[in-house]
Amino acid sequence: MSRHERILVDGPDGKIEVFVEGHENPQGIALIAHPHPLFGGTADNKVVTTLARAFRERGCITLRPSFRGVGGSEGEHDHGDAETDDVLAVHDWARARYANVLTAAGAPLPLYLAGFSFGAYVTTRLAKRLAAVGDPPKWLVLVGTAAGFVEGMRHYETEAVGPDTLVIHGAEDETVRLANVLAWAQPMDLPVVVVPGADHFFHRRLHLLRDIIQRAWAGVHP
Repeated sequence: MSRHERILVDGPDGKIEVFVEGHENPQGIALIAHPHPLFGGTADNKVVTTLARAFRERGCITLRPSFRGVGGSEGEHDHGDAETDDVLAVHDWARARYANVLTAAGAPLPLYLAGFSFGAYVTTRLAKRLAAVGDPPKWLVLVGTAAGFVEGMRHYETEAVGPDTLVIHGAEDETVRLANVLAWAQPMDLPVVVVPGADHFFHRRLHLLRDIIQRAWAGVHP
């Protein structure tokens, strides 16, 4: 049985609220970032909880932090800059908390990163930071990735990611146009999984989102 916790982690500008769901036999740690806080994004977003469920079903401890200014998290929205610092602090906290939890081979638990929309943008930045300090994630899953110009928000300079990153986008996404994500992915020769009929929030398509992740997992863990 998993254990649900709400924890306040010390961040650069105050407390960061994190929803933690444990696992009786953990095989990894999955850190999942939610959509834009100024447009109603929270850690309870259905895409975010679907991502968390998919990773728990594969044995991961899941962490869903609230971005600054959301829920119990302190600080003010910073368009992804300070938010990257915050999720890095959550990563560091998790590594310390689970330092003595090892895989069957005696190695530290592998790290997985996932994000939705603005959270996917922040996740690409976090992945770059972690690679620079020697703890690169084993796998990235990005959904509805904020890239390029997004109406009413800003222009996103989304970071490059590794070739095995799973990028999923809705064909009918009106928040982040599919063309934006394809333009970001093309220079990296990075495939994008397009879900026909899906909007930005994957209404009535969440089961497909989960199935895509489950099938892709086998390729990451042969």
